[in-house]
Amino acid sequence: MNFAHKYLKLNEIGWRENVGLPELGLSTLRAKIDTGARTSALHATGIDTFERDGRKFVSFNASGDKRSVILRCTFPIADQRGIKNTSGVQEQRIVINTILVLGSRHWHVELSLADRENMGFELILGRTAIRTHNLLVNPGRSFLAGPPKQLAQKHKNSAPSSIEATMDLKT
Repeated sequence: MNFAHKYLKLNEIGWRENVGLPELGLSTLRAKIDTGARTSALHATGIDTFERDGRKFVSFNASGDKRSVILRCTFPIADQRGIKNTSGVQEQRIVINTILVLGSRHWHVELSLADRENMGFELILGRTAIRTHNLLVNPGRSFLAGPPKQLAQKHKNSAPSSIEATMDLKT
């Protein structure tokens, strides 16, 4: 055990991990842990915004690793702001707040919605999402946290979203 593990009680994770987004109906998807990115980004298509009872909402398509099932999700909009894409170009993106499950741990994260069709991962976890959770990213290792654990029933019932699953016609 090195100094950081022993005295700071850091949990080591790999540069890629299996995570869950239970409020989106995604029990497992591969995420790239990207400490060079400030903001996290989730692959989303068919993004539509609307108002309901004076609140702003977003409806979008999300999918897991195999992209064989597409989920239509509706969430309250947490923010809309300029975020640099992988090419460094500023884009206006919608941001939602949801629960992330990493191994046996879970916490709320902000996720920007972006079309990541040509990217290798459906989810990028940026440094803002992980910086206060005593995690040490090992760039030479993968999948150290183990599979995402199921959340207690009370968290599942408090989801602020609606989800509708459809089969992807591309398969």
